[in-house]
Amino acid sequence: MKNKTISSVICICLVALLLCGGMVYGGVRYVDSRIQRIGEVNMANQAAASVSAGENPVSNMAALTLNPRSGDLLDPTQIYELACQQVVGISTQVTSTNAFGQVVRGSVSGTGFIISSDGYILTNNHVVEDAYKGDLDVTVILHDGSKYDARIVGVEGDNNDIAVLKIDATGLSAVTLGDSDAMKVGESVYLVGNPLGELTYTMTSGIVSALDREIAADQNSSVNMFQLDAAVNSGNSGGPVYNGLGQVVGVVTAKYKSTGVEGLGFAIPINDAAGIADELIEHGYVTGKPSFGIMGRTMTDREAAYFNSVAGVYVYSVDPGSCAAAAGIRQGDVITKLGDVEILTMADLSTAKKAYRAGDSAQVTVFRSGDYKTFTVVFDEILPDKLPGTGSGETAPTPETPEPTAPAETPEEGDNGGAQSLWDFFFGRFFNWGQQESEPEATPEPTRTPDGQPGHFGQ
Repeated sequence: MKNKTISSVICICLVALLLCGGMVYGGVRYVDSRIQRIGEVNMANQAAASVSAGENPVSNMAALTLNPRSGDLLDPTQIYELACQQVVGISTQVTSTNAFGQVVRGSVSGTGFIISSDGYILTNNHVVEDAYKGDLDVTVILHDGSKYDARIVGVEGDNNDIAVLKIDATGLSAVTLGDSDAMKVGESVYLVGNPLGELTYTMTSGIVSALDREIAADQNSSVNMFQLDAAVNSGNSGGPVYNGLGQVVGVVTAKYKSTGVEGLGFAIPINDAAGIADELIEHGYVTGKPSFGIMGRTMTDREAAYFNSVAGVYVYSVDPGSCAAAAGIRQGDVITKLGDVEILTMADLSTAKKAYRAGDSAQVTVFRSGDYKTFTVVFDEILPDKLPGTGSGETAPTPETPEPTAPAETPEEGDNGGAQSLWDFFFGRFFNWGQQESEPEATPEPTRTPDGQPGHFGQ
């Protein structure tokens, strides 16, 4: 009996050993097959990337952005080393009037980045706007400390915030432009700029927080931007936003500025900025921008009810030589539709116009004397007030705004109906004039004209 028991134990042990050995062997085979499969996938991906790079670098870049592999991403220190060769400081001499009525000059600092090896530099319009208007000097400083006098090639401040400068230099390290349309929320981004105008070549990082934010530049226009949570401060304006591949995907432009608010920065997508830069380099201004030739303001529902009218854009005046006048639009009309787009505010009208170019025709519906009328407008072109180095442009003078036809008493003030300007919330002017900038109120008052009416702007 004892011998049988021993034999049974031995048999059980042998069976257990065989089972364990089988499991170990199976596991090893499985791991080996997975490693082999991963290797095959990586080889296929590398081959596909190689082919794409040869055929279409932009398409390959977009694929890498959407499906990043650790081998393709740069270390933040590598991105910083790259940025130091591509980012520049911008200094302008601006004039202002102090509290004693004296005209003083002060140096203003911003950021830019090199977009061509022969000295073209991209930045924000508001960094050089006053220098452009006042024909003041602009200086570009490279990372090695060398300084260059810069020429303002062109600016675009109506529907975007872009400017291009040119310095007399060659062999510069230009940025590689990425594809901002391929960005995803959550993607890592890196900023290099000159916060406060003193902490030069500072790097901050974060993620893309949101895409396609329509940020109101004023009461009748907005700029498409993407949102990020990297630290943005005075002096960062015009600097590049890098993705993990070391490619520039945006231009730092604004920051939400209010007590208790953090991490709300905004940048213009590089796909938008690059197209504008090309136009500025080739023509000195953005061509084809459509114009109505009217002065108008938002007619709110409350005002419409008071004046027995409808909501839309009230036409204050019409330039006699404009396309609006030629089409038959008059002072006192209320624009309610452009093409198939309903118009309720000046911001709506400005946004709807972006779908057209100068020379295009569009149906415009207006409310006049209790009835709706439709007119065909062939858009004029908006020309700049001046081109760099060429004096004044050919734009028509701004017509004086007549008083609107209305009863003696106006309705009680309330919602002004316009796209209330968020720009005052932002560090839109990312530089100061040597004076401490105060925090804005949580809800700034809308711009007002001398007669106390909400601000109205040309179209």
